[in-house]
Amino acid sequence: MNTFFGKSWDQWVDEYSLSHQHPANQLCHKLGIPAIVLSLVALPFSFVFSGLHYWCLGLFFLGWALQFIGHIFERKWPEFFRDWRFLFVGLRWWWSKSITKK
Repeated sequence: MNTFFGKSWDQWVDEYSLSHQHPANQLCHKLGIPAIVLSLVALPFSFVFSGLHYWCLGLFFLGWALQFIGHIFERKWPEFFRDWRFLFVGLRWWWSKSITKK
C-alpha cells in the first residue's frame, strides 16, 4: 500500500477535494499549482540565466495568489492551514484532476 503519513494518496486527495469543489477554485488551482511547480523547477536555472529569477518569483507569487483567490470562491481556508501535510497533496490532486481525469 502506497501511504503518506499514514493515509493512502487517494485518501489525502479525496480529503483535499472536499475543499476544492467550486469550479472557480478548481480553475485557480489548476493554473496556480503548475505555476508554483514551474517556478521551483526553473529556479536553479536562474543562477545561469540572467533575469530568470524575476520570472520564477513572479510565477511563484502568481501561483499562490491564484490559490488564495480560489479559496475566496470556495469560502474555505486552504487545507494546509489545518494540516501542513496538505502542502504536499496539491500537486497530487492537480495530477489526478488534470492528467488522469479521476
